[in-house]
Amino acid sequence: MTRILLVEDNDDNFNMLERRLTRQGFVVIGAHDGAIALDKAATEAPDIVLMDISMPVMSGLDATRELRDRPETRGLPIIALTAHVAKKDRDACFEAGCDAFESKPVNFRNLMETMSNVLAIKGKQLTAAHSA
Repeated sequence: MTRILLVEDNDDNFNMLERRLTRQGFVVIGAHDGAIALDKAATEAPDIVLMDISMPVMSGLDATRELRDRPETRGLPIIALTAHVAKKDRDACFEAGCDAFESKPVNFRNLMETMSNVLAIKGKQLTAAHSA
């Protein structure tokens, strides 16, 4: 079963994504800022990270850079989730180390496809307990 680290500071966005992912049968691990995400990535063994970019305490870009610097999380697939969709914003996400980019509001079908593609590139498969 795929373990997803969902890093999102907006409660409404977090709750919506957590519910939809859980209904699909995924294990969702939550973090409300980049600093907590670093701890959870090290202790909870997620298969993939959905990383909000604009957050307090530590931004998603800084958290992504830190995850890429750590040997134990260097290869962890990371998908940026952000409402900032200009080319410079996308470029910043990829320069920080994100593997893919999804805009907000999140199109859930697109997100699922992106997750599947990113995991396939990393040699893993997107798996859920059941299909909804």
